[in-house]
Amino acid sequence: MNEQQYDHMLNIQTTGYQYGFPKLAKYHRYEPTPYSGLEQLFECYELPDNARFLDIGCGKGRVPIYIYHRFHIPVIGIEMDQKFFTEAEHNAEQYLRKVKKKQAPIRFLNIIAETYEITKHDNVFFFFNPFSIHVFREFMKHVMDSILVNPRLVDIILYYPSPEYMDYLQQEQSLQCYLDIKLRHEKNENERIVVFRIPEK
Repeated sequence: MNEQQYDHMLNIQTTGYQYGFPKLAKYHRYEPTPYSGLEQLFECYELPDNARFLDIGCGKGRVPIYIYHRFHIPVIGIEMDQKFFTEAEHNAEQYLRKVKKKQAPIRFLNIIAETYEITKHDNVFFFFNPFSIHVFREFMKHVMDSILVNPRLVDIILYYPSPEYMDYLQQEQSLQCYLDIKLRHEKNENERIVVFRIPEK
């Protein structure tokens, strides 16, 4: 299926690139994660037990809704832009209407990512370069602090990882590169999905 067909199947509207720039320079412009990339990810990657999936910089909610639809696990989308957050909420409502459910563990939060309070249940974090390396470092510090308090296996999924993100994660001794998936039909070496894992001690 192409992007429009996937959206139609889920009864949501997330296609099209978003032009313009966010209000804060350290946050990057929204661009939806291709469904084809998500399909390739789950050809190789298996979610951990009791997964709770967070999409950091979720835009219109494509990834959380797709993940919930496919795996029926709790999902959270974090989005700082009010307009995209409103569209994500609407897409969740439309999806639930399509699947004839009154409610589901799909949540969207209209907050700055680094203010999110990570819980002991959060164990899969998805990033499509939503912000600068400085914000990413700050967010990852919160993840590491959470693991110290509540030890658990945690996966960090990077779609189209920036060199800065990769350099930072490769220097962290507690992290291991678990998967490196080269996306089909792509020529740029950055067009891949990398999963870093923090194993449970």
